[in-house]
Amino acid sequence: MAESARRLTGLATAAARVAAVLAVSGQPSEPATAPADFGSALPRRTAAATTPPGTAQARSDTAAAVAPPQRVRVRDVGLDARVRAVGVTDQGSVTVPGDPSVAGWYRYGPAPGSPEGSAVLVGHVDGETGALGEFAALYEVRPGDRVEVGRAEAAPVVFRVVSRTTVPKDELPPSAFRRTGDPVLTLITCAPPFDPERGGYLANLVVTAEPVRG
Repeated sequence: MAESARRLTGLATAAARVAAVLAVSGQPSEPATAPADFGSALPRRTAAATTPPGTAQARSDTAAAVAPPQRVRVRDVGLDARVRAVGVTDQGSVTVPGDPSVAGWYRYGPAPGSPEGSAVLVGHVDGETGALGEFAALYEVRPGDRVEVGRAEAAPVVFRVVSRTTVPKDELPPSAFRRTGDPVLTLITCAPPFDPERGGYLANLVVTAEPVRG
């Protein structure tokens, strides 16, 4: 089966579930392993700000003040992924781990558990073989689902899903990468349609979760 057909087939069931349950609407890239279909281009001013080495280091130091994430779980939908820190590509997009079983934490932004801003975790919905990745489970989440983020040498932080929506892959809202304001966790993966002639998936699925207090 052709690669594009495998991917469309693998996502068909998940996409149908989305329609049924939708409640609410740096570093160099890794060309040898990272598929090119993840279209989470940073807002222009954010991407530009992370390019100069000095600024990137300052942001990395700020983010590191909170224990970095090591694992993300959404037990209601069976998501359980190891997390590693990622940066940005030369084109200004978030670097995504090539392994679809691994999520990436955007290290130039807040870490989960920070007192303010949007902590961003990204992951591929599937791999080059067409096998679904851990973040494919995001198609199943509903408002109220619990998201747990395990951290290095710190207690886990817990969030509740408040929204899920899809956006064109190059039109992620600036708020997804904000560094101020109320703390949230933002989970991002690819979304159909899939068009190999236009670079792969043409949209992103964005899940937003708020911290559970107390």
